[in-house]
Amino acid sequence: MADGSNAATTGVPRTGLPPRAPRPRRARGEPRLGAVAAAFTLAQLVLVRPDLGLGWDETVYVSQVSGHVPAAYFSAPRSRGISLLVAPIASWSDSTALLRIYLAVLSGLALYLALRVWRGHFGPGVLALAGALFASLWVTLFYGPEAMPNYWVAIGALACVGCFLRACANARDRAAWWGVFAGAALMAGMRPMDAVYVVLPLLALCLLSPRRPRLLVVLAGGLAAGAGEWVVEAYTSYGGLAQRLSAASAVQGGLGWHLAVVDQLRSLGGRTLCRPCTGSAPSPLVTLWWFALPVLAVLGAVVAVRARRALPVLLPGACAVTAAVPYLFLIGYAAPRFLLPAYALLALPVAHGLAHLVTAPAHRAGRILAAGLVAVGLAGHLAVQYVVLEHTVHSSAASRAEWARTAAALHARGVRPPCLLSGYDAVPVAFYAGCGSAQTKGHDASTTVAELKRAAQHTSLAVLAPPGGRPPAYARAWPKERVGTLRAYLAPGVRQGR
Repeated sequence: MADGSNAATTGVPRTGLPPRAPRPRRARGEPRLGAVAAAFTLAQLVLVRPDLGLGWDETVYVSQVSGHVPAAYFSAPRSRGISLLVAPIASWSDSTALLRIYLAVLSGLALYLALRVWRGHFGPGVLALAGALFASLWVTLFYGPEAMPNYWVAIGALACVGCFLRACANARDRAAWWGVFAGAALMAGMRPMDAVYVVLPLLALCLLSPRRPRLLVVLAGGLAAGAGEWVVEAYTSYGGLAQRLSAASAVQGGLGWHLAVVDQLRSLGGRTLCRPCTGSAPSPLVTLWWFALPVLAVLGAVVAVRARRALPVLLPGACAVTAAVPYLFLIGYAAPRFLLPAYALLALPVAHGLAHLVTAPAHRAGRILAAGLVAVGLAGHLAVQYVVLEHTVHSSAASRAEWARTAAALHARGVRPPCLLSGYDAVPVAFYAGCGSAQTKGHDASTTVAELKRAAQHTSLAVLAPPGGRPPAYARAWPKERVGTLRAYLAPGVRQGR
């Protein structure tokens, strides 16, 4: 799937790499990238659908800037970058569909821009293929229109590493310098620790080469700019940076040696969060692409080394490895979205390897056969991704619809804004009900029993419990009502109505 015209002009038809000049005179690959980005946006709108309700973590992020619901408790690991990203819509509208459309369009445009910075290092065909491979993963399609930070870390990683290579090749490329800064800032604003892991190979290159001190300053400046708010908030709300890092580690189950490779494998069947991650792995048809990914990336790296153009392939591969390490070996649970930055970066060497498979055979018949086999494999891959995506959307929609029904039932029983919820699923249900949420224990603990009792004197308060579950001691004597599949224990001050 390499671009034939590019191969003819470079004299290296089997590498998929363009000439050594860091920037071509004409951006020939932009129409193809535009088509990939447009298809990505359209696929989100059609397959994920704008009417999909907000998930648990989304309600936390959106509530921080919403003008319609109180802000939910913001735990230590979270960063406010995604809240700022959705603020242009969420600050004045409570329409989930409008927010989804906004994020789908924005994610498609961001993918186009992030891939475009690589056009001086890869041919247009390879870049378009890389974009299509990343955009067609079910996890990319699902999280593109979601108010979640992981996709945007992936975009920042693509842009930062690509601009880093451009700046290394041409120190006068001012756009590249700004791209390094902006990409690092975007990653750090979304997830500071993820950003650090992604840029470790870039920092190592800067330290090993005395000719790159400015790049080190720009890269560090971008990280500082993006993570600045998170660090300041650590001192204003969490008792300091060390305390926030410790609290963040506790929320994630304690960072340390945890072999989560199998957990990530189990999550590939459409489990958005695998905690605890029990049960069997999905069918080999579902997980085959995951095992093919490193093999094809290594193939792309080998081809690039032989062509003596290794850095544009090896560097994103190295950053992908460091980005994946904490989620494969340092936490005790899994979520497919955690590896989105690694998938985005690996898409480049994988596309380069696939292009080599198609162009390598010496005879035309061999190339046709290779192209056919690759096309069949990609078609099967797309089919699998679609099936998993449809399952994920269906199961996610069901749980979010249940939260909405619970919220409606609470309204019918007199729990209306201004109101406060605590207990089981209180965070997302509170968002759907327009209430605040507060917990006395767990990762979202933000209040005490005494404070909840005082709040019940001037606001509608309900404590939620699952079927068969018991409420906390202070609420056991309160009137009990069924709300959806849950039980609500209503504080005495709630005026019940039907």
